[in-house]
Amino acid sequence: MVPEVNSASTHALESVAAARQVTPQDAWVLAPLIAGENSYRVGRWIGTRFQYPRPATPHAITRALPERPAAVMIHGAEGSVATLCIDLDTSKALKSVVDSDAARLRKLLNEANVGFVEDFSPSGGRHLYIPLQERLTAAKARELIEALGLLAASLDPSPHQNITDGCIRVPGSRHKTGGYQTLVTPLAQAYASLRIRNSPSAIAALRAALAPELARNKAIQERQAKAATTARISVTQLPINGCSESPLRRIARTGLYDTAKYASPSEARMGVLNHFVACGWSLEDVQNELTGQFPGLVALYGTQAKQSRLLPREWAKAQAFTNAGTTEKRSHRQSGKNYALINNTSLTEPTGGAHSRSSASIHQLVNDLENVLYSVLDHRLAARGREGLGLRLLIRGLLGYMRAKETDFLDVGCRTLAVALGKHHVTIARLLPVLAQASDGILTKVADARHRTADVYLIQLPQHYQQLARELTWRKGRIHAVRPVFRHLGDVAALVYEAIERDRYSPTTAEIVRATSISRNAVATALADMEALGMIRRARGQWKTVAVNLTNLAARLGVLEDYQSHISRNRFERARWHAYLDRFLTTALDEGSIYDQERDEYWLPPGDDAIWSAA
Repeated sequence: MVPEVNSASTHALESVAAARQVTPQDAWVLAPLIAGENSYRVGRWIGTRFQYPRPATPHAITRALPERPAAVMIHGAEGSVATLCIDLDTSKALKSVVDSDAARLRKLLNEANVGFVEDFSPSGGRHLYIPLQERLTAAKARELIEALGLLAASLDPSPHQNITDGCIRVPGSRHKTGGYQTLVTPLAQAYASLRIRNSPSAIAALRAALAPELARNKAIQERQAKAATTARISVTQLPINGCSESPLRRIARTGLYDTAKYASPSEARMGVLNHFVACGWSLEDVQNELTGQFPGLVALYGTQAKQSRLLPREWAKAQAFTNAGTTEKRSHRQSGKNYALINNTSLTEPTGGAHSRSSASIHQLVNDLENVLYSVLDHRLAARGREGLGLRLLIRGLLGYMRAKETDFLDVGCRTLAVALGKHHVTIARLLPVLAQASDGILTKVADARHRTADVYLIQLPQHYQQLARELTWRKGRIHAVRPVFRHLGDVAALVYEAIERDRYSPTTAEIVRATSISRNAVATALADMEALGMIRRARGQWKTVAVNLTNLAARLGVLEDYQSHISRNRFERARWHAYLDRFLTTALDEGSIYDQERDEYWLPPGDDAIWSAA
């Protein structure tokens, strides 16, 4: 196994040291241990591309080093692979991104106790080879490589995606630009790793470590298959990664940008930072992701010193530019008091009838309502089947907003609640009146929506529940609607995880079934999915949560992209709606504007079709 190094520069020094000791001829002896079959292809220029065409007669791998660039075949005659080949290519991302990806993958493989061999090419690319004791089918090998590709922006999965022509240059092989593929791992250690190889248990540990990425790829493939069956979308129109990634976020991941649009890395950086400011990010959010999903932005700065010096200044410029554009747009509107929620963090200002309550009394009220919810209301709503799941999560979302805003009068819009629950706003609009009727006096509508203001609801503890609320002890932790990770796992998993997280002791499966009023099969499926993702564990028949960052897990599952696109769609639709309402505002009221026979007294808001067609 390759020992973990502290940095890319340290790794490069080890590479140079290894290059002085191992000749290309010596490194070539590893070729038959890496190849899927005992043959290689000779590369040559075909037009403007360097390719490895299929020869009429395959070249057998011998001890003699080929005089021209050579790549060994990854798959065997039956399509299986003996070695997983990870190709980190500088054509996919900048060299510094390749180096950071290699460091991330080395750390992952070491933590999973998976042995591997590494080399690097004169162009700056890197290869990691994972030898296998038991050969994998092409489909399973491709599944693992594509999952690793979600962690490394520079990974090229194409060698494992082509069963008949997938090949890769191995240590010692000549490079098309001159030089050789240089072995990083000491030759004796590399030879031992390729001879001993990784056991099935080690590959199983790697699959467990890649569980979020494997689940994400499966969801992408299912979504693409479903979309391809519709008449309106062809297969060629589907995005490669299963989501419509922003070009600016692609720059932040890979560091590669369109030189026709951005003249220099500085302009590309400012485009990326302007995008993050417009999305509501903070400087701290960006800095946290520099070592995570956006290594390309780091590469655009070049050095750490330059990044530390320029990032705060450029972030301030991006904020000034974006805020100036927002101010200019708002200046065209008529000024006035606005009670509507314009984004997910706006404070709710009830339109009337509210009475002042202390912050402590609001929190106590929420705690009492949670007791009533868990002991009575949950079981009543569970009898409503699928609709009951949505109602149970909706009341949790309302209690969460109630605690956050410290008020018992809420005028939160359906689109804001839809983001919190991961559902469509039409579904929320349908569930709200049903919940008000089924809540047994807990939720009451006190005012209808008017202009930009949403319906106003009062949340209270009815008299007949006060004794019950006083007798039960409050539960630990916070109540949530649907955290982003459960957009992927589903509503049942959200309720099951809450039952484990907020229970007074570690529950068994039977106790979770009783507490959630969900069928045992559905609970067992949710438990298995969350255990595979490392969210929970079972000890002596009892389930416990694991200290895992659910936001990072959501990012690995790819649901944060859907979450952000949902917010962006809401902002666009809200802006269109407000612009439509502003048509009916007048600067002054004169005698002629009191009644206009040419004006329609009754109108309907624009539907979704009208909004998107106008966009």
